[in-house]
Amino acid sequence: MSTIDTGLTLLKSAAGRVSAVNGWMGNAFKGWMPTGLYARALLIMIVPMVILQTVVAFVFMERHWNTVTRRLSQAVAQDVGSLVDVYKGYPQDKDRTELRRIAVRMQFVVDFLPPGDMPPPGPKPFFSLLDQTLSVQLRRQLNRPFWIDTVGNSNQVEIRVQVDDAVMRIFAPRSAAYASNSEIFLFWMVGTSSILLIVSVLFLRNQIKPILRLADAAESFGKGREAPNFRPRGAREVRRAAGAFLEMKSRIERTMEQRTAMLAGVSHDLRTILTRFKLELALIGDSPELEGMRKDVDEMSMMLEDYLAFARGDSGEQSQPTDMAQALEELRNDAERHGHTATVTFSGLPVVTVKPASFKRCLANLVTNAARYGKAIAISGQRDHRYLTVTVDDDGPGIPAHLREEVFKPFLRLDNARNQDEGGTGLGLAIARDIARSHGGDITLGDSPMGGLRASVRIPV
Repeated sequence: MSTIDTGLTLLKSAAGRVSAVNGWMGNAFKGWMPTGLYARALLIMIVPMVILQTVVAFVFMERHWNTVTRRLSQAVAQDVGSLVDVYKGYPQDKDRTELRRIAVRMQFVVDFLPPGDMPPPGPKPFFSLLDQTLSVQLRRQLNRPFWIDTVGNSNQVEIRVQVDDAVMRIFAPRSAAYASNSEIFLFWMVGTSSILLIVSVLFLRNQIKPILRLADAAESFGKGREAPNFRPRGAREVRRAAGAFLEMKSRIERTMEQRTAMLAGVSHDLRTILTRFKLELALIGDSPELEGMRKDVDEMSMMLEDYLAFARGDSGEQSQPTDMAQALEELRNDAERHGHTATVTFSGLPVVTVKPASFKRCLANLVTNAARYGKAIAISGQRDHRYLTVTVDDDGPGIPAHLREEVFKPFLRLDNARNQDEGGTGLGLAIARDIARSHGGDITLGDSPMGGLRASVRIPV
């Protein structure tokens, strides 16, 4: 039983190692793969084409080019051997006239050199199939020293053979020993594939464009911006997705319009009642009891405005280029008018496309929150090619790390975390985050270098 358990343990361990290796290889492969749809589609087209052409070229080279070249070289070597036999068999042909006549019929040119005119063997060309194949075939046909040159003349092959009293030099056409049309086949294969690949790339780009337009439209809608001139285009599936997006966008806009209209009516009715309260209190006169009632009515008015602002959000406002450095300077002036010490810094291009009133309200809520619990405020902005980041630091008591997400819930106040004597509806941070997210960004809270809370707003530009 212990042996079985030991075997199972080893198998599990081996399986775990194999799984870990597979996971590592899968992650490494994913790291090398492109992430874009356009690049992946190109890869899907190019890789099979390259593999197919590689296989076809290999089969052609192996079965056709090598075989044909070997057969042609063998024929040339046999003809050279025949000329050597003629030279040895007809010694009466002193001028070698008959030998030259036979060579001409073979499309060869033959002459004779002095006996010692045999060059030393030269270096072999690295990729010369003709040199290798012809050398093998001549070695099989001739039992005497020979020398060949396949690179000196592009149209001819020079062969020198040592005979009894001379050196026979033979010039043979290169096409007689080499399948020269193979390069043409490879050229046409690569050229045709390149043209087809270019056409495929252009076609694929046109198919990808509607998807990119749909992504841009969805991103713009998520940032609260309009996507002008967007309409369904491209393939049937892409048009269907674009149509579904437009329907969803219309439903969301109708819902927001209905909510805004309803809240406008509620706001009008409640403000009318509060105005009556204020008027009646003003007609009654002044007394300590009425002063407390007036404060309650004013607080109810402020709470009503906060509730409506949270429910209404930033619907109806259009995005436009805004000078964020100037907006931060206005927030600093407001904080100083209320008796707080504030500083502002900004780096990068200050003009950012946002909904000016709502985004300023988002930052104002953060500054107001910092001013409520701290004496000194530091506002900084930074804009790069992707994001606008605005941080608001204070020297207040801060918020514990485990409660920093709780404060974004509507109507929630963490009295133990901040000053218990301060009022409020608990909607300031909720409204700020709602506005930031409507711009495609978010708000995070952290520790401030000043000892209090740091609120960071980051939105895409």
